[in-house]
Amino acid sequence: MSEAPLAGGTIIGEDGLARPTWASTDTLLRDYYDTEWGMPVRDEQGLFERISLEGFQAGLSWSTILRKRPAFREAFLDFDPDRVAALTEDDVELLMINEGIIRNRAKIRATIRNAQATIALRDEGGLVDFVWSFQPESTPSPKTLSEIPTTSPESVALSKALRKKGFSFVGPTTMFALMEAVGIIDTHLVDSHRRGTSGVWA
Repeated sequence: MSEAPLAGGTIIGEDGLARPTWASTDTLLRDYYDTEWGMPVRDEQGLFERISLEGFQAGLSWSTILRKRPAFREAFLDFDPDRVAALTEDDVELLMINEGIIRNRAKIRATIRNAQATIALRDEGGLVDFVWSFQPESTPSPKTLSEIPTTSPESVALSKALRKKGFSFVGPTTMFALMEAVGIIDTHLVDSHRRGTSGVWA
């Protein structure tokens, strides 16, 4: 079966499954969509990695980040907050010559500061409980990509709260993308084969 668009904004792939257009052609994005995007992330290290990568993604395509993710994981010590928090200015300089990652000094330094802020949050219940406390009472039910919002009152509130805790590169749009990616909200199109599969939303 060839790919065919549906009225709802998805495309039926050769495997018979409906996906949004952004996850329908690139193999890497399709696999990410089918196995990761929107599934709950409830461990500190995993959530810190997602926050870090969402911050690096700002202004770039997510496919770029995914292709560089193995290099990011190596460069940032598997996003272990304790190890990242201990990185020095000498380490920043080494990261700035690492061609495998996004070499943005401000974002690299922010990742280190965010690791330190993640450690500090352990005294208040931890990063996971903090971020998930901003889960809304309902989730969008988009039929087309144009119906998916880019921010929400909760993502605005989460952004402000994280900034107060010392995080940076956590703007409302970036935090909305995080909430989508880690299952806090479900913005899968209603006719996608992935809608409702996270177990968080009926």
